[in-house]
Amino acid sequence: MVMGLFQPRWLIVSSLLLLLAVGYALKFWPSGHDQPGYRTETVAKGFLSQSISANGTLNPVVLVNVGTQISGVINKLNADFNDRVEKGQVLAEIDPALIKAQFEQSRAAHANALASLKLAKANEQRFQRLVGLGHIARSELDQAIQAVEAAQAQVAAANGQLQRDRTNLAYTIIKSPVSGVVVSRNVDLGQTVAASFQTPTLFTIAQNLQQMQIDTSVAEADVGTVRVGQDVNFTVDAYPDRTFQGQVFRIRLDSKIVQNVVTYDVVIAVNNPEEILLPGMTAFVSIIVAQRPECLKIPLAALKYKPAENLSQPGQQVYRFSQGQVQAVPIQTGISDGKYIEVVAGGLQAGDSLIVEDLRKQKSGSPESSANFRLRMY
Repeated sequence: MVMGLFQPRWLIVSSLLLLLAVGYALKFWPSGHDQPGYRTETVAKGFLSQSISANGTLNPVVLVNVGTQISGVINKLNADFNDRVEKGQVLAEIDPALIKAQFEQSRAAHANALASLKLAKANEQRFQRLVGLGHIARSELDQAIQAVEAAQAQVAAANGQLQRDRTNLAYTIIKSPVSGVVVSRNVDLGQTVAASFQTPTLFTIAQNLQQMQIDTSVAEADVGTVRVGQDVNFTVDAYPDRTFQGQVFRIRLDSKIVQNVVTYDVVIAVNNPEEILLPGMTAFVSIIVAQRPECLKIPLAALKYKPAENLSQPGQQVYRFSQGQVQAVPIQTGISDGKYIEVVAGGLQAGDSLIVEDLRKQKSGSPESSANFRLRMY
């Protein structure tokens, strides 16, 4: 009777011990490319690309600010946001009343100057005949000649004022200097614009939204590898699942200091045939500075691994696991994509197994490795 009670408990304990043993064995059983005690990765040949990351802003290639040189009240507004306009199209009109009055006054002054000049010339001709007859002195003729010259100067001054007022009158009609899209409108109907000290911007026009550019800031540590014509990949938050392409167009020499870091503006040319990239969008740029279509590459983790045994040699090296032995292999490296690095010289071949991690350190430090299991009997 007693044996019947305890037999199931011993069976349960035996089953638990068996499960623990199997779990312990499976935890450290080598799998995949892992060798006993090590985690390895295989040397392979393939494509490798090195790039520089930067952020920038999308802008139209040509962005024209349309302003006014005169002051007045906007009495007509013929363009709005996103409107497509042609070169010479009227965008707005300023109330011309004051300018027109000034123009009429200048035109009257010009006519008066012409009349004065006509009279001065007639007096000069009359004095010349009188001097020939000996009726007046030569000095009076000289004064008549001087009066003609003064009248000619008055005509020239009046003509200049007339031309200026005629030009100001034409400036009351704001025309588009280029064909494009109105990106910004900074004025409303009935608003008074003042151009006394600076030219106010009324409209901002993008000449062609199908041709855009990205202005990026590249740190001085990276700008040395950037060249005009290099390919660029970039993304924007508006289309997170799509990658766009561009090319480095210009590296501007004007440097800027941002948080004690010297940066240079790298301009990237972008085609935007669908016009889905909008001005002001933030672009996350990857400038491809080097590519290797078919090279021997290894994981960067292999360079970071250092064995406990003293196998190191001068220079860069990795550790190959072959036939149960760890071998130090000196190498020379090239470009890197942040995960893999190119091997340009050394004793490695495609298919070699390189150690990237020592699993024995994890085993010795894990609490599961302890053999002191405590089983409580109930």
